[in-house]
Amino acid sequence: MIIQITAHPKLFIGIDIHKRSWKIHCATDLFSGKPFSMSPNPEQLRVYVSKHLSGHEVTTAYEAGCCGYYAHRCFESYGWRSLVVNPADIHRKGKERHTKTDKIDAQLIARELKDGRLESIVVPDIEREQLRSLFKRRNDLVKDFCRIKSYIKIQLLYFGIKEPEEFDNDHWSHKYRKWLDDMVFTHPTAKATLDSRMRFFRFVDQELRDVSTQLRRYCKTHYKKDYMLLRSIPGIGAIVACGIL
Repeated sequence: MIIQITAHPKLFIGIDIHKRSWKIHCATDLFSGKPFSMSPNPEQLRVYVSKHLSGHEVTTAYEAGCCGYYAHRCFESYGWRSLVVNPADIHRKGKERHTKTDKIDAQLIARELKDGRLESIVVPDIEREQLRSLFKRRNDLVKDFCRIKSYIKIQLLYFGIKEPEEFDNDHWSHKYRKWLDDMVFTHPTAKATLDSRMRFFRFVDQELRDVSTQLRRYCKTHYKKDYMLLRSIPGIGAIVACGIL
């Protein structure tokens, strides 16, 4: 009788990823092991699997978060199947909804992975992911820009300074900026406060302009066809087109 292996044993690895350490839980069709910790290094996990659980078809999963997709890409390069999952998609039973530790999270991910209840989010390619980082940087600058403008307006209100009617709007013209620069207070400390805020305002303003220019230029160069098609739609400007891309 000739015996042939028609199916390989399957290994399901749930990972709770953090900056300084990973909590790992390995499970197969026959057993569920105990969670253990290791350094945040995909290669170390590959070595562990090769040494202790070789011959298995490996599937890994971890929650999407601040650690990004680097580990996911490493796992796929090993020939493993890898999922990056939305934390809200991980089903929790009873007490599991109220108890959250790294150990429990790793166990839950491995269990849900083994039972086939997890689906991966869409993982962008590296170029698109890094383009997204520039767009996020612009969003951060927009928030900083609105915040510093509010601080300056609040300082004027706090000291009872009324703006000229021509400047009482959201548009900060060069004349309005000069009016702020030339403002005189009773004591130099308030003037120093406003000057500091104006310097920060000008820095953020210039950064926002530079990043927006880089974003438009990159999209127009590398995604020209899609970018121009989006721009041809009424109401879609350059930055909105970049955001969609």
